[in-house]
Amino acid sequence: MSGLVTGDAVVLGLQPARLPSRALAVLIDLVVVWAAYLLITLGLAVATASLDEAAVAAVSVASFLLILVGAPIAVETLSHGRSLGKLACGLRVVRDDGGPIRFRHALVRGAMGVVEILMTFGVVACIASLVSERGRRLGDVFAGTLVVRERIPTARVLAVPPPPPWLVGRFAGLDLSAVPEALWLEIRQYLTRARELDPAVGRRLAARLADELVARTGAPPPPGVPAEAYLAGVVAERQARDARRAFAPPSGAGAVGGAGAVGALGGSWGMPVAGVGPPAAASPAPPTSPSSPASSVAPPGGPPPASATGFAPPA
Repeated sequence: MSGLVTGDAVVLGLQPARLPSRALAVLIDLVVVWAAYLLITLGLAVATASLDEAAVAAVSVASFLLILVGAPIAVETLSHGRSLGKLACGLRVVRDDGGPIRFRHALVRGAMGVVEILMTFGVVACIASLVSERGRRLGDVFAGTLVVRERIPTARVLAVPPPPPWLVGRFAGLDLSAVPEALWLEIRQYLTRARELDPAVGRRLAARLADELVARTGAPPPPGVPAEAYLAGVVAERQARDARRAFAPPSGAGAVGGAGAVGALGGSWGMPVAGVGPPAAASPAPPTSPSSPASSVAPPGGPPPASATGFAPPA
């Protein structure tokens, strides 16, 4: 990675392109440009056959400048630093601060490319790229640009092996708040590559990591548990806690609302949910006797009963 630092003191993780990939990209560009130049030159030679020598020379110089110099500059400006060869090789031209290039950057690179690539057959550009720490040619130095790689292969992430089944849930009460992230990373790296290590070296490394983990948690492993199994069980417990925190319901949801939502979700999927049953069927109202106060119903157009309003109507 490069050591580029922006004005906001941010280190850019850019990988500069080296000479082999850059040379291949330039070769592809030159093949395309020279093929276009030859075809256009033949067409112009036929079209200007009736002109004098001065006009033919002017057309030849103009075609050389427009095709071999102007076309690459225009392509890099419009594509923000990606020509056909760079696109095929996964490269891109950027500024020193990591931003996209503009016309002035492409113009300086194109003008210097005539000297160090076309006139010297790429010898000057190769020497400058080999001497430069970041593989830059003279055009990049004068323009303040850098060619970086856009397609970087990602490293294969290895999964942590699961602990033995009889250790699942044994470390539920362990306090893991004092374990630093650096130690977690070291334990994970050991567990993913334990099978590649020498058995004696692996046992010593597992014992050292287990001792550090015990010093941070204050709880020794159960008797008879190997150090590697102990590390795998603790890592599995931490992953389970992270998963529970990630999928926990929001803290603002009430118990009744949460239960109702869970019950509705279970009902919609046709699954029973523990602790949440179907709503109770509405029981019929008990029959009321004529003498009961609750059975007093106001006749149509008459005053409401006293039991409903709380006071007796005037006579």
